[in-house]
Amino acid sequence: MRIVAFVVALLAAWPSASSAVLNPLPRIRHVFIIILENKGYDETFGSGSAAPYLSQQLTQQGQLLRQYYATGHVSLDNYVALVSGQAPNSQTQSDCQFYTDFAGAPSLDADGQAVGQGCVYPTFVPTIADQLGTIRRTWKGYMQDMGNSPSDPATCRHPALNGQDHTQSARVGDQYATRHNPFVYFHSIIDSPICDTNVVPLTQLATDLQRMRTTPNYAFITPNLCDDGHDAPCVDGRPGGLVSADAFLQEWVPIILASRAFRRDGLLIVAFDEGEISGSGADSSACCNEPTDPNTAAPGIFGPGGGRVGAVLISKYIRPGSTNDTPYNHYSLLRSIEDLFRLGHIGFAGQAGLVPFGTDVYNCYPRRLCRG
Repeated sequence: MRIVAFVVALLAAWPSASSAVLNPLPRIRHVFIIILENKGYDETFGSGSAAPYLSQQLTQQGQLLRQYYATGHVSLDNYVALVSGQAPNSQTQSDCQFYTDFAGAPSLDADGQAVGQGCVYPTFVPTIADQLGTIRRTWKGYMQDMGNSPSDPATCRHPALNGQDHTQSARVGDQYATRHNPFVYFHSIIDSPICDTNVVPLTQLATDLQRMRTTPNYAFITPNLCDDGHDAPCVDGRPGGLVSADAFLQEWVPIILASRAFRRDGLLIVAFDEGEISGSGADSSACCNEPTDPNTAAPGIFGPGGGRVGAVLISKYIRPGSTNDTPYNHYSLLRSIEDLFRLGHIGFAGQAGLVPFGTDVYNCYPRRLCRG
């Protein structure tokens, strides 16, 4: 019955032919997403940013979304939203200190939400990875430091079901964080051999990028707890914060941009999971009429969302150095990727009235618009 419910959920989200005709999009077939941690827009993109490569060089190569918002606090609920459109619950809002099974209703509600509490979603909850599989498109999650523990698996690494998550704090030589790896919070993935083949250490990315046929259509890239900007300073003595995040981008972004897959039909997205939850930069604001139901009254714990964080998008279909003030959030991003691959909308990516990326983002499509 779980498998049947899962298939029904995917079919219900399948787009109509008319929707594809009415919303022409560029032929982007390789999407790369890099998620950084816990920085608000003003700190990252304001004057005096500690990330000049991101805030200056990369914004000049693509488009800066100045009104891009996270959907919750703290980390995990944002990662879950990015790949499934599922809203926060009390356990994902606390980063699932224990890797508990989700307990709740036996099927999705009318908004595509799993109603209940817990961390590891049942098989009837679909993800973008599951959707891509139905159309024979490929995907991978690349997790820095995931293969660094001698006592844990090098692929599909996660705690024992209902056990404690011991990756909540970084260790020297192993700064992998389960909570920043969204794929291992879904039974549809971890109960399948595909988890071991597709949720892999970051070290595999450079090899995969060498050939078109080994480059996934959807690549989700998670730095470790230092290189994503989360820790400052880091357990290995590096500064962390935006300084280390910027260094990570300087190493990996040129490799991605130089790959044949990106140059042919690629889109790179660099975004942050959430803004600051405390201190002078605390921000729990939201955009886009973000829903609050069904499992928590306040997705941002202290407010309706995860704060304004900004995002940078690079593609041959995007005018270099452009800016965009259209409000977007993590659900918008998921919906936009689904649209590129002609998929239906899962979870709150299917929210009525939610605006996906259009000609405001793809402002060099058709390409002749940017010639000369």
